[in-house]
Amino acid sequence: MSADPSTVSAPSARDEAPAFREPWEAHAFAIAVTLYQRGAFTWPEWADALAAEIASAQRRGDADLGDTYYRHWLRALESLVARKGISSGAELARYRDAWDHAADRTPHGKPIVLQSSDFAAG
Repeated sequence: MSADPSTVSAPSARDEAPAFREPWEAHAFAIAVTLYQRGAFTWPEWADALAAEIASAQRRGDADLGDTYYRHWLRALESLVARKGISSGAELARYRDAWDHAADRTPHGKPIVLQSSDFAAG
């Protein structure tokens, strides 16, 4: 995360491996960059949050093979957003659960549309 934050961009297509394995990884990347660009946190704060999450995951036994990188990215983002008061942990969990419900009812290949009833699902 030592890149100049003014030049942050998604990994390029010329990289050997696919930039993102799943669409949610690209979304998490874009949200973090957008929040940084809007001044929600500094790049050093972001780098510290991500490094702390990766270190925590390694202490929990993550083999650090690269396949969990964006899970760390998302956890770091959620933690930083809650710590900065942008959203609460409870609100993040509420939306995560609603998106899970919406994804479960959405046929494969169709766009996921979040509905108010997704928030009532339990």
